[in-house]
Amino acid sequence: MAAISLCGVNLRIGGKSQQQPPPYASACPPSASSSSKSNKLFSSSSQLSFASSNSFISFRSNQTLVSPRLAKIPNPALVVASAKPEPLKIMISGAPASGKGTQCEIITKKYGLVHVAAGDLLRAEIASGTENGKQAKEYMEKGQLVPNEIVVMMVKERLSKPDAQEKGWLLDGYPRSASQAIAFGEVEFKPDLFIVLEVPEEILVERVIGRRLDPVTGRIYHLKYSPPETEEIAVRLTHRFDDTEEKVKLRLRTHNQNVEAVLSMYEDVTLKVDGSASKEEVFAQIDSALTKLLEDRKATSGSLAA
Repeated sequence: MAAISLCGVNLRIGGKSQQQPPPYASACPPSASSSSKSNKLFSSSSQLSFASSNSFISFRSNQTLVSPRLAKIPNPALVVASAKPEPLKIMISGAPASGKGTQCEIITKKYGLVHVAAGDLLRAEIASGTENGKQAKEYMEKGQLVPNEIVVMMVKERLSKPDAQEKGWLLDGYPRSASQAIAFGEVEFKPDLFIVLEVPEEILVERVIGRRLDPVTGRIYHLKYSPPETEEIAVRLTHRFDDTEEKVKLRLRTHNQNVEAVLSMYEDVTLKVDGSASKEEVFAQIDSALTKLLEDRKATSGSLAA
């Protein structure tokens, strides 16, 4: 039989008793000369017992033993981890030649968002032979528009992937009409910010009709704003058949009608940006809004964690 005291163990086996030293020096109660600091390590009552067929160990005390090392650790229940701010969810819209592609590149580079363009996504789905891609291809081969339901499912599935959920996303050029916006809203995706690049029509027309494509590199040049570096490149540039003033104005008219309908559904999160300035100045406007959005979100997360 064994009995544990605060200052040692009385071990009794076969009728013999033997005093053993305490398991932990800190388990001994403080003496009268101990400091008040040591006294704080003992509080409340506790009891420990263990029994078997040939031994009995018991411990009774009106003191709870606390290791000095553990006493320094704060209560885990009071430790609150800082909540990670939600990633950004951004939509961007702009007319042909508004500089939307350039701004998407700059935004994704700085903020690490996943860039999702509906047109590129549609082509990728068809090339990969996915179920959505097969259905879309059937309509396109018949010369019909791909139904909103199919495109929305493609976009929804892409935005639901782990990288977009973790890093946030930049949805480029979608939705383009009220019907698309309604269908997109039904899958419960709502942006934090809807960026609209506004550029006067005369500037857009000038930008479009001056565009040229390098068929070798795929790079877009502009005869006035971004001319080719060499004569060799200049002679091989091509001009898109629909980059004429007449056709550009028709495309702009259609774009303006559609974007107004979409804007009415995102009025509370719309940011209109002057896209006629330089790309650096345009991004400065966007960057300011995104920075403020992140700061507000971090402040909210911090207050919730406090």
